[in-house]
Amino acid sequence: MNKRNILGLIALYPAISLAQEVFSENISNLASLSLDEVSVTAARIPVSTKTATGDITVITHDDIEKMQGGSLPDLLRLQPGLQITTNGGMGTASSIFIRGTNAEQLVVLIDGLRVNSATLGTTAFENLPLALIDRIEILRGPASSLYGADAIGGVIQIFTRRAKTDQTLFYGSVGAGSYDTYTGSAGFDSRYQALRFSAQMSSYDTRGISAKKRPPQAIDRDRDGYNNLSGTAYADLELAEGHSLGLRFMESDGQNQFDNAYRNYSTTNQQAYGATLKNRLTEHWTSTLKYGIGRERSFSLNSASTRSKFDSEQTQITWQHDYTLPFGTLTFAYDRLEQDVLTFSNGNPSIDKTRNDDGFMLGFVGNHEAHSIQLSAREDHNTQYGNYVTGGAGYGYAISPEWQITAQYGSAFRAPTFNQLYFPSFGDPALKPEKSDNVEASLRYQTSAIQAKLTVFENHIRDLIQNAGPATSGCSFAGFCPTNAGKVEIKGITAESSIVLNPQWQLTGNLTIQSPRNDDTDNLLVRRSQRYGNLQLQYKSGDWDVGTEVTASSQRYNDADNNLKLGGYALINASLGYKLNNHWKLLARANNILDKDYVLAAASSTVDYNTMGTNVFISLNYDMK
Repeated sequence: MNKRNILGLIALYPAISLAQEVFSENISNLASLSLDEVSVTAARIPVSTKTATGDITVITHDDIEKMQGGSLPDLLRLQPGLQITTNGGMGTASSIFIRGTNAEQLVVLIDGLRVNSATLGTTAFENLPLALIDRIEILRGPASSLYGADAIGGVIQIFTRRAKTDQTLFYGSVGAGSYDTYTGSAGFDSRYQALRFSAQMSSYDTRGISAKKRPPQAIDRDRDGYNNLSGTAYADLELAEGHSLGLRFMESDGQNQFDNAYRNYSTTNQQAYGATLKNRLTEHWTSTLKYGIGRERSFSLNSASTRSKFDSEQTQITWQHDYTLPFGTLTFAYDRLEQDVLTFSNGNPSIDKTRNDDGFMLGFVGNHEAHSIQLSAREDHNTQYGNYVTGGAGYGYAISPEWQITAQYGSAFRAPTFNQLYFPSFGDPALKPEKSDNVEASLRYQTSAIQAKLTVFENHIRDLIQNAGPATSGCSFAGFCPTNAGKVEIKGITAESSIVLNPQWQLTGNLTIQSPRNDDTDNLLVRRSQRYGNLQLQYKSGDWDVGTEVTASSQRYNDADNNLKLGGYALINASLGYKLNNHWKLLARANNILDKDYVLAAASSTVDYNTMGTNVFISLNYDMK
């Protein structure tokens, strides 16, 4: 990593302190920032983001609303330490990299249920509509000691919309934009005596763009469309004071076209549903029992005669006990995860496997005066890859009401996916799980006018699984066979800040400088850049809300040998909101205003996956609240 860049970031902090002094005279007139969000992902219980030792970001409903017409990957790209790639326009496969880790090294939860594909290890973010999402929490860094396998890079938890008031409220939106894009959503929240319930639906349809940029075959130059129909439902019954039963359901069904000689397409259906029984057994003891199923089914037509079907199901049972102590909360949890995979190729079963995992977690979160502490330990017993023990320890100290320092250690592991283990002529059943050790430290500064955080991290990953091995008796794809390739070292630093310039203007930005490299070759990991970040300027006055943002990334490589370079880029986007009255709001968004020609991923050494040029979207939103 460039040491001058690190020193330059550290040098920003005296400037931040000076800025606080400049604004101190008018501090009472500044718009307040949300200094004390609550996260349940950071420790599996509600904790304050101000005192938590982990590196957390909370994306609010207001942040999501500004991304009207966009996708979940578009929103995640704006967050500190996150990069994305897509294989074309809307609805095409996307990958999220947290702090330079692989897309499979991430646990994704919807209302507490895993939705990662057991076959691929990744999550179809492109198929999760923003219209149904109320809030997102991002935990960067290893979290296997909290959530078990796969959380080497972090955890993203998505919360769907649900009833928050005692009134019956209706809301909805309609929108239209470039590339013949049309959206619509509607929902309601209500309450009847001790029962709260809500339901939402969302529709998205676009003719899109060609998935490949300037493809050599004329038939591939057509537009590859995408459509999605999704819904959620929620009910929560208060059985007695301190006792409740909750039900959740989410389903997303999408279809996208992709380029080759047969006008092919793929469909993806994701479901997450479950029940939660919560009981306050004593004044200090709360028990939570959850049962749920996360399911992903996909079908693809790859040629005139090649059809593939993937069906993965993850049944989850969690029994968690939280006991309040004088200076914190002690948590014990038992997690049961049953993964079932059934895949077909041209009607013939290719994978039919099951594996189960029993996890036992013990954690503690405490605060005393200026000190914060978080401890966690977990043991996983898996029917396929054996037993693994992981742990985490974090400490924070408030130097003053404004300044805080934290340090954290965590270990994690990732289980090979079913495809990497068993897919015909590809998988290797002898693959070992990946293992990692991560250390990080942060310096934080928070006032009503300024929030800033500098985080330094170093992650060592062993037995990394790469699709780069030689052909063997079990794999016939030389150069693409899964193998435990060796060690990876990821060093980096992330700076983020938000400053209220005056009661109307707010400036927010983040910058990550990292070095995600393979120890054996010293090459950068595929499609990972060394520098990326965002800058956003927001203006709010009366009924108007106007924003602009700049997103930039340095060059990356599309291959493990670092031969195929993907150039750096910078994009300028803008958003506009106007409140027509107490219930109606007009929203508009323009992306890639300068029509930048850029590439996030390549299909081959000669063909790139396409990205969208200048595009606009306008929506009309209604909310009774």
